[in-house]
Amino acid sequence: MGLYEPLQIGDLYVKDPIVQGGMGVGISLSSLAGAVAKAGGIGSISTAQIGFREPDFSRDPKGANLKAMASELAKARKIAPEGVIGFNIMVATRDYPEYVAKAVEIGADVIISGAGLPVKLPEYTKGSKVKIAPIVSSARSASVICRMWDRKYGRVPDLVVIEGPLAGGHLGFSREELERYKADRGDTDQVYDREAYDREIRDILDVIEGYRKSSGQPIPVISAGGVFDREDMAHHMSLGVDGVQVGTRFVTTWECDAPQSYKDTYLKAKKEDIAIVKSPVGMPGRAIWNPFLERMAGDKEKIDRCFRCLEHCDPKTAPYCITMALIRAAEGQVEDGLLFCGYNAHRCEKMEHVEDVIADLCR
Repeated sequence: MGLYEPLQIGDLYVKDPIVQGGMGVGISLSSLAGAVAKAGGIGSISTAQIGFREPDFSRDPKGANLKAMASELAKARKIAPEGVIGFNIMVATRDYPEYVAKAVEIGADVIISGAGLPVKLPEYTKGSKVKIAPIVSSARSASVICRMWDRKYGRVPDLVVIEGPLAGGHLGFSREELERYKADRGDTDQVYDREAYDREIRDILDVIEGYRKSSGQPIPVISAGGVFDREDMAHHMSLGVDGVQVGTRFVTTWECDAPQSYKDTYLKAKKEDIAIVKSPVGMPGRAIWNPFLERMAGDKEKIDRCFRCLEHCDPKTAPYCITMALIRAAEGQVEDGLLFCGYNAHRCEKMEHVEDVIADLCR
C-alpha cells in the first residue's frame, strides 16, 4: 500500500501517482516508459526526434519518427502489458497533428502536451479513448486552455500537468519569470522561493476546481518541476495535487534509454553546472553546462540541413541545430552535445532501478 491514493483517469487506473516526464531526444523511450508503467506509474515516451536511430531518419525525419512511435510503444507494451503508457508530444513540433494522430492510431493511453498551448488537441483526438493532458505553468494558461476546450469542444482535460520553474529542458517561463522565482543560473543560497510558485499552483488548482464542478468530471492534477525525493513529493502533494511528474531522477536509472556516459554526466554534475540557456528556438531551457555550451556562448555552428523538428526555428539564424546537439548527447558524445536536465540534476549520486525510485517517493 502506497502513501498516496492511486490515480484514476477515466477508465485508467494508476497504482502510484507518479508520471514519468517525457525527455526527448532518445532519453525516455520504451525501456524507461515501460519500466515506469510496470512499476505502477505512467510511462511517457517522448516523440521529439524519436526516430533518430532509424536508417531513413536523415532522408525522411517525420516518417522515421512516426514509424519509431509505433515500435517504441510496442516494446514498452511488452515490458508492461497492463501498464499505462503514453506520449509526450510538444505543441511546437512541426506537423504536430500528425504525431497526435499517430499516437491515437497505435493505441496510446495518454497524450501529454506542452511547449505551447494544445488548443486543438481535443479536435485531433476526437472519437478516441486516449486521455489528453495539457501542460500549464500559470493560472492564466490553465484558464485559457480549459475555457477554449469547453467552448469549442464541450470537454475538459482528462488530466492537467503543472510544470514549475525547476523543470528540465524547454521551460514555460521567460527569463524574467524565472528570475522572479529565483530559479536562474548563478544563485547559490536561497535558490528558489518555493512559496512564490506554491501560490501559483494553488491558483491553478482553483481554476481546475471550477471546471470540475461545472463539468461534473474529475480532473486529476499533476505537479512537475523539482520533484526529486520523498520530501519534495510530500510538499507538492500537500498543496492539493493528485500526483507528481518526475524526470531528472529517472535519468540515472538502469532502465533509462540514455547511454551510460549521459547518465554519468548527471552523476558528476555539480550545482553550479546547472544552467539556464537560450535554445536555438529562442526559449529558455535548463541544461548541464559543458564544452559545447561554452563554445556556443560565443560562436555559431554550421547547420548543413534542417530536420524540420520545430515550427519556429530558422536555420539561418539559429546558433546550432538543436536536433543534432541532442542526438550527439543521446549517442554518448556528451562533451559535444546538449544535455537537458532539471534543477536537481546535481542531486543524482547513484544509479538506481525505476522500481526503487518509485518506492522511495511514495511507498
